[in-house]
Order: sequence, then structure tokens, then C-alpha cells
Amino acid sequence: MHPLPQSVLFCCDHNAVRSPMAEGIMKKFYGTGTYVQSVGVHNDLEIDGFAIAACKEIDVELSRHRSRSFDEMERWGEGLSSFDLVIALSPASRERAMELTRFYHLDVEYWPILDPTEMGSTRDEKLASYRQARDQIVDRLKARFGAPTQG
Repeated sequence: MHPLPQSVLFCCDHNAVRSPMAEGIMKKFYGTGTYVQSVGVHNDLEIDGFAIAACKEIDVELSRHRSRSFDEMERWGEGLSSFDLVIALSPASRERAMELTRFYHLDVEYWPILDPTEMGSTRDEKLASYRQARDQIVDRLKARFGAPTQG
């Protein structure tokens, strides 16, 4: 278990499922003392409805999330060097984060979180896989940063 960093960036493939879930859950668990953002390798999808539903079950609101890519983040003037910790949730985002951070002294962690988007055929099966990804994120957050300090 480590103390909370000043700033954390979660990243995944599209910034539509895993990284927004991680951003929202971390903000709910640990409050505003840590600056938390999320980003994707690509920005070609809107926030996923199943991700919204799975997080709503634990009182985390994601419906206002706007997906963005690493490139957009850089263009908007928020480079990776402004974060203390980058947590990659997919192999592609880990690769991109490592590539972008080779010039910075920055910690990159890889948390292999399930990609629920291709799982299940019925609504209930799909939602179950999104809950599984959500719960993996919850478990990793608690293991890394301790018990939630907020509601």
C-alpha cells in the first residue's frame, strides 16, 4: 500500500470503459486531494452505457464523461509530465504510456483489467462482465491506496 499521489492518469484503449471507470471510482473513494484524469490510446468511442450502469450501482456517475486521447491531452497542454503516476489498464495503453514517458522520470504501472466489451451476448451477461471489470478496478485501488476515505 502506498500513499496517494498528487496526480494520477488512468489510460486504456478508447477512454470509454476501463479508464473512465477507474477515474470515477478513484474520485469517489479518495476525494479531491488527488488530481485524477483518464485518457485513451484512441478517442473514437463515447462513454459506454454498460460502464455507466455498472458504476451507477456503486454510486459513481460517469454519464458526463467525455472521452479523450493521449494526443488531445497533449494538444490541450496537459502533458504526461504533469502526472505523478500513470496507470495503464490495457496492453496497448501500457505500450503508449511507456513510449510517451521515456523522456520523463514518471512511474507507469500496469493493471491488467478485463476488457468487458466483447463478452456476453445478453444484456445481463454483458452487465455481469462490466461489473467484473469494475470490481477488479475497485480491488486494485484498495490494494494500492488503502480503504476508501470518502463515501
